[in-house]
Amino acid sequence: MSGFRFGPAERGAALVRLHVALFLGLGIAFAPGAADAVEETNGQVLMLDELTVTTTGFGTPRATHTGNISKITGPEVDFIRPAQPAEALNRLPGVGIQQGSGAEHLTAIRSPVLTGGAGAGSFLYLEDGVPMRAAGFANVNALMEAMDEVSGGIEVVRGPGGARYGSNAEHGLINFLSLSPGLDDDAELTVWGGPHDFYKSSGTASRTIAGENGATHGFRGSFAVMKDGGFRADSGLEQQKARLRYDFDAPDTRIAATLTAVNTNQETAGFVVGPNAYKDPALYKTNPDPEAYRDAWAVRTAVRIERDLDDDLMLVLTPYARTNGMDFLMHFLPGQPVEENAHWSGGVLSSLVTKLDGGHRLIFGFDAEYTDGSLTEIQEGPTVFPGPNEVPQGVHYDYTVKALVLAPYIHSEWQLAPKTQLTAGLRFEYTRYDYENHATNGIFGRIQRIPSRIDEFGDVTPKIGILHEFSDAATGYVNIARGTRAPQTTDLYRLQRLQVPNEAKSEKLDSIEVGLRGRWNGISYETNLFYMEKENFYFRDANGFNVSDGKTDHAGIELELASPLAFGFDIAASGTYARHTYAFNNTAGSEIIRDGDDVDTAPRTLANVRVGYTLPDSRGRAELEWVHMGSYWMDAANSVKYDGHDLFNLRADYDLSENLALFGKLTNIFDTRYADRADVGFTGLRFFPGEDRGLYLGLALRY
Repeated sequence: MSGFRFGPAERGAALVRLHVALFLGLGIAFAPGAADAVEETNGQVLMLDELTVTTTGFGTPRATHTGNISKITGPEVDFIRPAQPAEALNRLPGVGIQQGSGAEHLTAIRSPVLTGGAGAGSFLYLEDGVPMRAAGFANVNALMEAMDEVSGGIEVVRGPGGARYGSNAEHGLINFLSLSPGLDDDAELTVWGGPHDFYKSSGTASRTIAGENGATHGFRGSFAVMKDGGFRADSGLEQQKARLRYDFDAPDTRIAATLTAVNTNQETAGFVVGPNAYKDPALYKTNPDPEAYRDAWAVRTAVRIERDLDDDLMLVLTPYARTNGMDFLMHFLPGQPVEENAHWSGGVLSSLVTKLDGGHRLIFGFDAEYTDGSLTEIQEGPTVFPGPNEVPQGVHYDYTVKALVLAPYIHSEWQLAPKTQLTAGLRFEYTRYDYENHATNGIFGRIQRIPSRIDEFGDVTPKIGILHEFSDAATGYVNIARGTRAPQTTDLYRLQRLQVPNEAKSEKLDSIEVGLRGRWNGISYETNLFYMEKENFYFRDANGFNVSDGKTDHAGIELELASPLAFGFDIAASGTYARHTYAFNNTAGSEIIRDGDDVDTAPRTLANVRVGYTLPDSRGRAELEWVHMGSYWMDAANSVKYDGHDLFNLRADYDLSENLALFGKLTNIFDTRYADRADVGFTGLRFFPGEDRGLYLGLALRY
């Protein structure tokens, strides 16, 4: 691996800024009596003994997980009441999701904020372990298809996923867990509102019935509806979500079936343009693209079946099916074409799990998926930029793609010693795209439409890790993994005139991380160091042209901790210092990229600190949150920088009775002017302004 360059002075200054608040909190935690309060409060802790399911599909204590994993529990999601999932996910280390207009967003997990096919394909979004979209047809705004309002928790793995996961589990994965039926009948309805005609309501009800021979049948129905008038002109968002879940539990068979539907209708606010436009009172609430919109829907179903074949042998089958569609105005491109895309897909995840003597475990798996997708891009307005790089009026692209993915894998766990465990896995993934062009072949201005063709990719992803328990209170791990992703179909078939067909290759990311987690003096913590190298990085530059052979390096340190304090207070925090740099030169275009420069939109520091207070009778809780976004370069040439921002939020809830609770939050307490996103595009410096101070109030009825 090539060397990674840190500037000592800048590194020191950034680390001081990042950690000063964390260690101030730790100083309070070490105060006399604080450690004694561990069992006396209901404050925040990292639940190291809590079960996680993402890596193997079965309950594994976080403390024994070989590699990093973070979890936001269902009750914590309920307390946060996120308007969009990013509000909850950005509490985790290494995660920096930039919210755009409405439900739009761009994701970073141990990465820069990625856009286009790179932003869609570098992260895997799951519901109960099943990808929410087909691998080559990912959505850069994938969180709009998640249902987090009624939640069993959210688990996040940073860096390449385990052997169970293939394409898109490259920089990280997010697994949304549905809420299972309760042992007893339960029901809850929440309603809350806020500024700019914001309204959101969610509800859930469950019932479990005893069957024959010790079996049980559990049922849960959930819904969520949202309307947001938008704080900017001519903007707004409406979403409707629903889920049905059925659980069957018998002595030798377990079934969990879900059906989820999501609909989104959005009037989109575009970028405001110009230096510091997000601060300008005359600009930041305006909408330069009042005609922009995004309409999307998704329906998916999955049935997980676990069957015990013997005391130490289990078969797991998860057949699934999904369909979705989207059309939107591409207001961020010259000519503002309209894109319509859709696909339906089905497949099965299968595994055979065997336990061996000595605490060893083997999982043999095979995944198969078929997808039928389509995309059209049509510009109704006149041709822009006349000449060789013109963006022409009319059809840009019109094609269909049929895809097949086959992936055998093995995951193994070996107990090398009573306190040492080795985890090793290997996955091979074969991807075949059958592309058919329905428009005229050739180059039309900057648009290139290629003849129908078939493309095939084969990717191998090995994983190996060692976990060692140093004591009852400290566990360390080393994890080495490779992540890959076959190109997105848009990478291959939505080409520009300067590109060569078949130029896009499978991205490859090699990762190593060293971590330590445990408890010390009442503090639960996890920290790790990571280094990653990526090649065949496929992305779009500031002028809209695709780069297919990029290389980047990524290195950093992450910290997550929580501790009770004295007198009912508690503290939880996450922090990240990382550098994401280009590892190649590209001087041919107008956007200069130099080896060693920071990747654009890659803040070196991220932090989230929460100080909470729980009433002695545990009927109420309040929390003050600090959200830190460090500065970052807005362009690949590292010529213009966004200064970053610091925001403060306040949340509280109180149980008036066993059946009625009030809750509320005050966001952006100091009414700070900031940008959710800042970059350089065709029109120059452009920003998505952050929202003003907002007060939200609601109530929850429980049965």
